[in-house]
Amino acid sequence: MLSIRELTYTAIAIRILLSVLLGGMIGMERGLKNRPAGLRTYMLVCLGACIVMITNQYVYQAFGVGDPVRMGAQVISGIGFLGAGTIIVTARNQIKGLTTAAGLWASACVGLALGIGLYEVAVMGSVSIFVILTLLHELDFRMRRRTKLVEVYVELRKNIPVGAFLDFARSHDLEPSNLQLQLENIYDTDILAFSVTLKGPKKFTHDDIMRTIKTMGGIGYAEEL
Repeated sequence: MLSIRELTYTAIAIRILLSVLLGGMIGMERGLKNRPAGLRTYMLVCLGACIVMITNQYVYQAFGVGDPVRMGAQVISGIGFLGAGTIIVTARNQIKGLTTAAGLWASACVGLALGIGLYEVAVMGSVSIFVILTLLHELDFRMRRRTKLVEVYVELRKNIPVGAFLDFARSHDLEPSNLQLQLENIYDTDILAFSVTLKGPKKFTHDDIMRTIKTMGGIGYAEEL
């Protein structure tokens, strides 16, 4: 068992092959959902992290100097630039890409574990990441749907003041908060657009809140964010 943890040609081949396979397994789920970082991106991140750790181990063993995990530490901090590139804030102040960014970071960690020969942690870790991204997606969705707080994007006709919308919401037992006017990307000057957080009573579902909002006169468009 020790031989595959030492830096041999066989060990290097196993580590690189596993990094491609495990990185691809994690990235497959993101790719199927058409996320910015998919199959090849995750493969490359995991493989790159693996190569860094193999190189670090070689330098440490061949020259007897340096820290065997120093280069890996730079990967952990440096992967942030790639993760940040997958996070976007939409015109309606929606934040997208956080899960993809976290997956990239975790994939890099799997590559580091493989690169140093910690196969058990790498395999169990990548399987756990895959399970979280796939099987727990539905649970996460259900938990969000059960919350009583709903982020709503609303477009009002300009002759309807925002105060009228707030009064309407409160009259239907909805508590508005965090109202933000949308001043960009609005091409119709007759529309007043904003996003707002609405808290409904216990008996209300997200669909109930949206149906209630859409009954107000003067609303041209409304959707849950």
